[in-house]
Amino acid sequence: MANHNKYNRTWLAAIGLGSLFSLTVIWTAFATNEPVLTITPTGTNHYQIVITNGTNTGKYELYHRALLVNPAYPWTLISVGTAGQTNWTVDGGPNGLGFFMVGVGNDWDSDGVPNSQDANPTNASIGALSITIDSPTNGMVIL
Repeated sequence: MANHNKYNRTWLAAIGLGSLFSLTVIWTAFATNEPVLTITPTGTNHYQIVITNGTNTGKYELYHRALLVNPAYPWTLISVGTAGQTNWTVDGGPNGLGFFMVGVGNDWDSDGVPNSQDANPTNASIGALSITIDSPTNGMVIL
């Protein structure tokens, strides 16, 4: 009887350790390195924004939005950072209100067009933004 309990405990310990290892692997596989921002006022309506867990090769884009729940105020691109840039000083606007977020990468749909020049940064089949001005033509100036 004693040997039977010994093998059961060993078996249960092996299952427990195996489960713990599996959960650790799954957790690591699904863990993301989402940017963590700190925002510090530096003066009248100016803010220092820092990605505290950024990488020296990461490419980040800084966005602003006045209101979170109102679709009339979409996220607006403020700055496309250089590789490794994790610090920005920004103007908070006349009211000094709003929300900031950082997008990771500068070509989300991998079509070779930077997000800032892409007609739709989440759809590779659309490509670069192109604007054609039909009028005024031939150097005309409209006042």
